[in-house]
Amino acid sequence: MTQTELGKRVGVTRQTIAAIEQGRYSPSLEVAYRLARVFGKPIEAVFRWSDE
Repeated sequence: MTQTELGKRVGVTRQTIAAIEQGRYSPSLEVAYRLARVFGKPIEAVFRWSDE
């Protein structure tokens, strides 16, 4: 799946997907859940939070 296709399925731009992948942008909780749903995974399997 391309970044463009994923962005369309989630409702964000390709640039937003790229920024999330590169760790330059933290998605909203809504977008994070949408991404997890696209991959059929729980949100914890797609995102990890670190305060370091």
